[in-house]
Amino acid sequence: MAEDIYQTPGEQVETIDQDIHTEPMILQMGPSHPATHGTVRFTLTLDGETVVKCDTEVGYLHRGFEKESEHSTWTQVFPYTDRLNYVSPLLNNFGYAQAVEKLLDCEVPERALWIRTLMGEVSRLSDHWTATGAGALELGAMSAFLYAIEARELIWDLIEEVTGARLTVSYGRIGGVKEDLPADFAERWQYVRERIMETHKTTHKLLTRNRVFLDRMQGTGILTREEAINYGYTGPVGRSAGFEYDVRKDHPYFKYDEVDFDVPIGENGDNYDRYLVRMEEILQSVRIIDQCLEKMQPGPVNADDPRVVLPEKDKVYNSIEGMINHFKLVFEGIQVPAGEVYSYSEAGNGELGFFIVSNGTGKPWKMGVRSPSLVMMGGIHRLFEGGLLADIIPTFDTINMIGGECDK
Repeated sequence: MAEDIYQTPGEQVETIDQDIHTEPMILQMGPSHPATHGTVRFTLTLDGETVVKCDTEVGYLHRGFEKESEHSTWTQVFPYTDRLNYVSPLLNNFGYAQAVEKLLDCEVPERALWIRTLMGEVSRLSDHWTATGAGALELGAMSAFLYAIEARELIWDLIEEVTGARLTVSYGRIGGVKEDLPADFAERWQYVRERIMETHKTTHKLLTRNRVFLDRMQGTGILTREEAINYGYTGPVGRSAGFEYDVRKDHPYFKYDEVDFDVPIGENGDNYDRYLVRMEEILQSVRIIDQCLEKMQPGPVNADDPRVVLPEKDKVYNSIEGMINHFKLVFEGIQVPAGEVYSYSEAGNGELGFFIVSNGTGKPWKMGVRSPSLVMMGGIHRLFEGGLLADIIPTFDTINMIGGECDK
């Protein structure tokens, strides 16, 4: 912008040019932005289209999982775990149940452990298909989104047949699971499996070598292995950066040490690697489910422990002992011995940990949860800064933040 200079006719005047781009632009993205899949706000400092700085703000949902759990019995916490990551609630159910069982020193029946392994992988399929489909949609790939969501719907139908609900299932129980698998589950799975594998091939054809998809995904949202470790990134995001860590392999629980599967590891830590890791994990989950159905044997699905598991209805209705047992478990809660424990499992987005403290009563004295999404939001600025404004969309999608895990 030239200076204001007054001149007389015929006089030669020098003009001084000044840089008009010295001020950065501050842009508010969210908290109700259609591309953020939840209430999160990014305060962006932009130099043209380049993100110079990103301040992330979560906390809009006011879930209060940890404090609500301290005012509920141990069993009443299960519906709250559903609402942490509501796309794969079974993994939360089983992770929490395992933590309480460690304090109780409760032995879970073999079949219940197989069911947890199997249904946990079914829930993981739901999580990965949602992340893949939603990410494709926001880059304009509407067809890939519809295929992915169709696969997810088939999975949710299967989950509903087992648990009675599609989303907030509350299927886990301390000492086992709510009930056994339906008699025709194996046949239903074979139908869903066939459709999933077809959709997987179609998604690869639509996206994996798509020129537009490659240009938007490769080389964007890069995270190094060292950064992944420093920021505590686990799950598909950490593994895409070469961080070889999977709780199912490194610290096996349930029946993961009795099934054979591979853990896909990326090299570049970019959005494209995160997409490929999730696509491969879909195949590995299918592989685990097949082995579970082949290896599990008939048997009880709940522990034979009246201190923990509700008695059968016949006993409640026809014996005073059964009625009293039922009454005390419902109204007073399971009496968990005093102590503390940290228990962890592999959720859809990484390590899910529960730190619980018991004072020997029917309610948790203290509840803490290491939710993968909150951990990843702590370092997400590193993936945005230095990139373009448009790259925020695919990067945030491959992180797959779930708001319920953040506002805990």
